[in-house]
Order: sequence, then C-alpha cells, then structure tokens
Amino acid sequence: MKKIFIKISKISLILVLLVILAGSFVRMTGSGMGCPDWPKCFGHLIPPTSISQIEWSPKKNYNKGVILKHDGKLIVSKKKFVSKNKINLSNWKDYTKHDYSDFDATKTWIEFINRLLGVIAGLATLIMFFISLTYWNKKNILIFNSFLIIVGMGFQAWLGKLVVDSNLAPYKITVHMLMALVIISLIIYSIFKAKNHKESKIIKDTFVKNLILFSVFVSLFQITIGTQVREFIDLQYEIYGPNKKNQWLNVPNFYFYFHRSFSILIVLLNFSLYYLIKSKNYSSILIKKIGIVILLEILVGIIMFYLDFPFLSQPIHLLLATILFSYQFYWVLHFKKTS
Repeated sequence: MKKIFIKISKISLILVLLVILAGSFVRMTGSGMGCPDWPKCFGHLIPPTSISQIEWSPKKNYNKGVILKHDGKLIVSKKKFVSKNKINLSNWKDYTKHDYSDFDATKTWIEFINRLLGVIAGLATLIMFFISLTYWNKKNILIFNSFLIIVGMGFQAWLGKLVVDSNLAPYKITVHMLMALVIISLIIYSIFKAKNHKESKIIKDTFVKNLILFSVFVSLFQITIGTQVREFIDLQYEIYGPNKKNQWLNVPNFYFYFHRSFSILIVLLNFSLYYLIKSKNYSSILIKKIGIVILLEILVGIIMFYLDFPFLSQPIHLLLATILFSYQFYWVLHFKKTS
C-alpha cells in the first residue's frame, strides 16, 4: 500500500497545483464572480450557458434557490414552483450577499471549471486519507496528517465561499492563496514520511539548515508581496480593461518595485546555497531544481513586464512560485539534528 499511498498523494499534490493554476486563470480573466453564489452556480449544479437561462420565463419549473437576473439585479427563488404567465415577485427575494449582477457565459464556465477541479482535488485527498488508514499502528502520523489535509480542504472551500460572498475582497483572496500553500505543505510532508530516505540526503550542517529555512521564509514573503502586486494589477484591469494591458504598469506601486528588487536577494541566496551544498558534498538535486524554477520565474516576470502580460503568463508565474515553495519545503524535511 506504500506505493499506492505515495502515488495518490502525488496525484493530490498535482491536482491542488492545478486548482491554483485555474484560480489564477480565473483572476486573469476577471471570472471570479462568474458564479455569484456558492457552491452552486446561479442555483444550479451545471451553470447556464446563455443569459436566457437566468431570465424569468413563463410556465417553467423553478427549484428553491435558483438565481435569476431581473431588472438589473439578482433575485433568488424562495421555494419550488411553476411560473405563471407573469412573474410573481412574492416567489422571489433579492440576493443580498453582494450586488454584483453581470453575466458572461465564458467567465461563468471558467469559474465553474475552477470549482470542479477543487472538488476533484478534494476527492483525491479523501481517498488519500482512507489509504492512510493502512498505516494504523505503523505510521500514525500519516493518518493524522491526511486528516488535517481533509480539514484544510474543507476550510479552503469555506474560504472560497467567503471570497465569492465578499465580491472578491482582496485580503480574502490572499488568505485563500496562503491556505493553499498550507495544504501543499501537508501533502508534501505525507509524501516525505511515506518514503525511505538515504542518509546521504539528510542535511546535518546547522548553518546550511538555517540558510535553507531562511530561503523558505524569503520565498513565502515574496509570494505574499506578489499577491499585493496582483491586487494592484486587478485594479488596473478594472480601470483600463483587458485591451489596454500596456497601461497596467504605467505607474507601478511600491509593492511592484519591492517585488522586482527582492528577486535579486532570492537569486543570491539560492546561489550561495548551491555553492555550500556542492562544497559539503550534499545531494544537489533539489537546489538545482530550485535554481531552474527561480530562473524561469524571473524570465516570466520579465516577459510580463516588457511584453504586456501575454496570455497565461500570470498563472504560470504564480504556479512557478508555488512549485518553488514546494521544493524548498520538501528540502527542509531533509533536516536532521546534529548529534
């Protein structure tokens, strides 16, 4: 069962990364409110594909909780009923969780696919938990950790609801992203504990361990600052629209300059780590992968700035940052106390 547990854990990790990628794509396309409610979409399990599906119609069956667009606002059905020839507003009430009422079928389905990936990732982690039960009285930590992942996924889903209900409040989106990193860390920890690690891969040097830990916190800080930059870009998107990307960074804010300059520290820090790892004959596989991801991350950042945010460049930038953090956290798990 060990191989099966590791395999489903890796699948869960990939799915969570895909959810992060899809979430970034949702933000890039401004599709966050494509579904105004949660967990359904306009009160349906399968979202609408045209505006006519969310407009009132006579002689139609309406279930409780269905959302329509009426007179420029959203209304929700109070009960299950069949409509008459004219709309009876006593069967409906205003949707009061927010006042967003725009509809775009493409954005609705982008948001729906993002949620669907989240459900699939949740099911994968649930399977992961059930398989972890085979470690009973062997590695109980895997059972406990897998349970924490399930709780984390549930909490993340609840955060997703808060994000939608708040009409995409920036600070809630940031918390949503950081929670995803917590879930990723828990999954990586399960993969690590389920594997057997050779003594040669264990980091024993205290200075090197502290430097690796510092690099993790630096990357986490950089990701957090990156979310602030993203919030600024989202604001520019609302002001100028998607057809004027060349104006999004006409007047960059402080976070943008800090985020760009801070990447220099990340490069120097990890270059120093590579030198130390090679000089002490530790395994350099992870630091090499980390170095490649950092270079790709900087390259994508340069492309976004000079080529006005090409398609998918923003989601890829965030995905690379998440992969960087994942490799660094996995590296930290190779620590061993000095005797």
